[in-house]
Amino acid sequence: MTLHLHWYLPTNGDGRGIVGSGRAGPGGVGEKYAVERAPDIEYLAQIARSAEQLGFEAVLTPTGSWCEDAWLTTAALSQVTDRLKFLVAFRPGFISPTLAAQQAQTFQRISGGRLLLNVVTGGDPIEQRRFGDFLAHDERYARTAEFLQVLRGASRGTPFDFVGKHFEVEGATAAVSEWGLPPLFFGGASPAAEDVAAEHVDVYLAWGETPPQIKTRLDRMREKAAAAGRTLSFGIRLHVLGRDTSKQAWDEAQRMVDDLDPARIAEVQQQLAAMDSVGQRRMQTLHAGSRAELEIYPNLWAGYGLVRGGAGTAVVGSHEEVAERLEEYHVLGIDHAILSGQPHLEEAYWFGEGAGRLLRQRGVVGSPAVGAPA
Repeated sequence: MTLHLHWYLPTNGDGRGIVGSGRAGPGGVGEKYAVERAPDIEYLAQIARSAEQLGFEAVLTPTGSWCEDAWLTTAALSQVTDRLKFLVAFRPGFISPTLAAQQAQTFQRISGGRLLLNVVTGGDPIEQRRFGDFLAHDERYARTAEFLQVLRGASRGTPFDFVGKHFEVEGATAAVSEWGLPPLFFGGASPAAEDVAAEHVDVYLAWGETPPQIKTRLDRMREKAAAAGRTLSFGIRLHVLGRDTSKQAWDEAQRMVDDLDPARIAEVQQQLAAMDSVGQRRMQTLHAGSRAELEIYPNLWAGYGLVRGGAGTAVVGSHEEVAERLEEYHVLGIDHAILSGQPHLEEAYWFGEGAGRLLRQRGVVGSPAVGAPA
């Protein structure tokens, strides 16, 4: 299987430094550190069209009170692109699963089948309570499991009944498009999250840990999925910083971390530590809040995690080195690489014309036909 390359839409703003997300970004700690480029629709359209031109298959759009709404933004951008798919992140506890099925099928019709879904259960209690969600960690994942059962049931075109602890529906259905329910992407590092993934989703996502750590997780998830009578595809979420030479790339990484205020690092790390996300804790252990040893594996840099929630590592190096590292993950079983970089417009070209081109030349990544239906 070839490696699918995806890019990122910075609906929380963009800049030449590390822009945070969640409480480490606009609306939280990061609101004191203004982004250089507002996430207006014109700029996001530039990124989307460039990603399409460069051969990325899809773009991930995040969810949260710190960014623009993913459904509305991507629906608008679907009208200024031809082939690009949209990996829409959303919280399963905030809307009805029947409504989500209806939204998904509507999106499929207006975009020509270019929707992918990223189900985000949520790992920040403060962010969850902002939306009126007061469930504990494992209960949120139990609710997600029920949500996904109803979402799939309502997307079959026939009335679906379900009675659970968190959801009860009678005759749930949505007018099914010719493309049907899109693939479900999902991430989570806790046992509760892994159980949901093994039983209910299509693509299991991991943040960018070292290849040995990723191998351990993929082996475990394959066993869990097999026990549930299923198979999974796998994806990884990484930042990238590729340049013509390794020195140029590492000099840029050093500039980014040198620009960070120590007080900002301490403040963000304190807030991230208050989250109940197992994946977030794993990201924090990679750097321990220190700028001293940030290259945690050849070409894998943990600098992003100092001031950013969520994905906290970047592949840094020459185009050849970036391509080699992504190919190493692919050999382990990674089918989808969801990438980003600062700023997202320029870095899309650095990667697409650099490591991305090398991966296509080697046959690791296919070349989607421009203008072809999704």
